[in-house]
This record gives sequence, structure tokens and C-alpha cells, in this order.
Amino acid sequence: MRHPNEASSKVQSQLTFPIIDYLRAKSEEKRRMKNVLGTELKACSYDPMTGVFRDGFCKYAEQDNGLHIVAAKVTEGFLEWNKARGNDLVTPKPQWSFPGLKPGDWWCVCMGVWLKSKEAGHPLYLKLEACHEKMLEYVSMETLKEWEYQD
Repeated sequence: MRHPNEASSKVQSQLTFPIIDYLRAKSEEKRRMKNVLGTELKACSYDPMTGVFRDGFCKYAEQDNGLHIVAAKVTEGFLEWNKARGNDLVTPKPQWSFPGLKPGDWWCVCMGVWLKSKEAGHPLYLKLEACHEKMLEYVSMETLKEWEYQD
């Protein structure tokens, strides 16, 4: 006769391995993601939780038409300008796990929005280690260094 825990132990191990495999795959994915400096992509922000996947990272993904690859520190002027353009980033939207932003928050901004914000007089400073390397297809490293946030 089997011990009652034998069956649950087998079920538990079947459940555990897919979770471990998933976590390993996510860890490998993060290691492969590079920033504009050519090193491992760092998190932009966990509070508020940012990124197209709401995982804290400004990752590149083919399905992300907005290219949320720019790790930027938002300002009051930018938030007002962006709201006037029809993209309200201030008002919380819990249904999308979006807390609303305030000046000083770090956020994964769309590549095109970052470029337009500079032209409109509302430039945003960048956390280069959290900006995805895909940015270099649109902007030179020299330009990115000009907008690097300094404490």
C-alpha cells in the first residue's frame, strides 16, 4: 500500500518543473536583453511598475507597435503635453494595472513620443542602462549621452 504523500509528491513535482522551466526561461531572456551601452538591460521602474509587459523593463517586442523601449524620467511639462495630445498618463487606470504617473517617476516611454517630446520642448532624461539597445536604430549614442540622467 502506498503512503498518501507519495501521490501528492508526484503531482507536486509535475507542477514544480514547469514553473522552474518558466523562471529559467525568463532569466535567460533577461540575460539576452541588452541596453544601449551593450550590457545587460536593467529595470526602469518597479514602482510604478512599467514596461509593455508590466515587468519593470523597457523591453523590445515585435508586437509592441509603440516601441516602449525608452527609460525616461517624466516631468510635469511632459505629462501635461502628452495629456493634451490625448495620452493621459496621470489618471490611474486600474483595469490596466496603471497607477497614474507623477513628475519624477521613471517610465518606459514610446520611442516616437520621446523624440516628439524633445521637439515640443518637453525633453525627458534617460536611464541608459534601462534603455533597450533598439533605440540605437533611431538615435545616436552621442544624442543619448546628452540626455543621460545625472543625480
